[in-house]
Amino acid sequence: MSKDETAKIKSILNILVENPFDSRLNTHKLLGKLSEFYACSCGYDCWIVFSVEMINPETKVIYLIDLGSHDDVY
Repeated sequence: MSKDETAKIKSILNILVENPFDSRLNTHKLLGKLSEFYACSCGYDCWIVFSVEMINPETKVIYLIDLGSHDDVY
């Protein structure tokens, strides 16, 4: 993974922590065997699969499930 790719992923993760449904992430609910998860884009063919658990109205936990190309994560 290049420095540019690593920097892009770090940037996306910072946005994800602030708001996992930020429009810049293209977050969407998955279907089928992954229906309990969400995915967001972190580049041309790079996706992060994650879940969100609300502990209380002010606290959320984001679980990172997978990171990779479309074919790798789906």
